[in-house]
Amino acid sequence: MARKLTLVKGSSQRGSLVYGMRIFAPGSVAGVEDARVNLGDGTSGRVTMHLIEGTRVQIRRQLMQSIDAFFELLDEH
Repeated sequence: MARKLTLVKGSSQRGSLVYGMRIFAPGSVAGVEDARVNLGDGTSGRVTMHLIEGTRVQIRRQLMQSIDAFFELLDEH
């Protein structure tokens, strides 16, 4: 399911980031499921959705840490 991007010498790696965000009232979220992404070649993939709870400051801090960790993992490949 994972597709590798082809790098061209001298060019920057390009991609599409699929992202969504919404804040719900405390205690109103009963569950979080994966989202489906339909790709241009007719296949589909899944995007894992995450749940972060707390104050706006706590949510922002955790979100920024998660984004940093995502790109660190991406850079290892």
